[in-house]
Amino acid sequence: MNRVKNPLVNLTASRRSLVILVVTVAVAVFAAATSANHSWGSYHWARTSNPFTIKLGDNVSSAWDSYLAKASSDWTSSTVLNTTVVPGNTGGARRCPATTGMVEVCADKYGQNGWLGLASISVSGSHITSGTVKMNDTYYAMAQYNTPAWRQMVMCQEIGHTFGLDHQDEIFNNYNLGTCMDYTNDPDGGGSYGPSNVSPNAHDYDQLVTIYSHTDSSTTIGQSVSGAPAAMGDIDFEGPGQWGREIRKSADGRLSLYELDFGNGHKVFTFVTWALEAKGEGRTH
Repeated sequence: MNRVKNPLVNLTASRRSLVILVVTVAVAVFAAATSANHSWGSYHWARTSNPFTIKLGDNVSSAWDSYLAKASSDWTSSTVLNTTVVPGNTGGARRCPATTGMVEVCADKYGQNGWLGLASISVSGSHITSGTVKMNDTYYAMAQYNTPAWRQMVMCQEIGHTFGLDHQDEIFNNYNLGTCMDYTNDPDGGGSYGPSNVSPNAHDYDQLVTIYSHTDSSTTIGQSVSGAPAAMGDIDFEGPGQWGREIRKSADGRLSLYELDFGNGHKVFTFVTWALEAKGEGRTH
């Protein structure tokens, strides 16, 4: 049996110390990279005090209720914001229309169109004015995604986006960071993937504190925003034709960010989580 030689064995003590120092610095840099700022631009809910409460409109079936409830509870562990699940206002509309001042959460069989989940925020300047989350039941009926871990991770992540959070990491096959804001091929974790990715972690909560470290002179929570085009509430987010232009895509094509600009600082941003193709490859559009 061939043995792998330790490259430090034949080094002098001073050279070993130098190598160890370099390795230590590299590890520290990697750790800093994985905990880098992951706010979604400067977008945040306007409010006059902390903590504040965001309503999550329940427009999902009983198959999703427990996952919505857990995501709400997990995000409420933040020191700056709380969430509460309330009856949704979409009237069962498949397109999941937005309601100003809150987040509507929907699930439906949107078809085998490539996406697992969507999160959209409407903004006026840097202030979030509404949010929507959509889960595609077509994929969650498939064995690959019909697991508690996949459902919980995507639900948790899409809701997190509506608070102004971006991803901590966008590589699917590396070690899990233990947060739903980290993409993975195995949200359950274990083995080479490490911890599960079904709930926020401490860095998510720290990032929320950073995002909401200041207060505003007015609020967009539970409020309509003057001057916002009515068309912003009439968008059908099922496909790229309604999302505007793609402004960001992960290297493997499995994550996309779209922008729809209505002018005068009024925009809608949509995060898209693409499902794996049958060959196990990410989408490229």
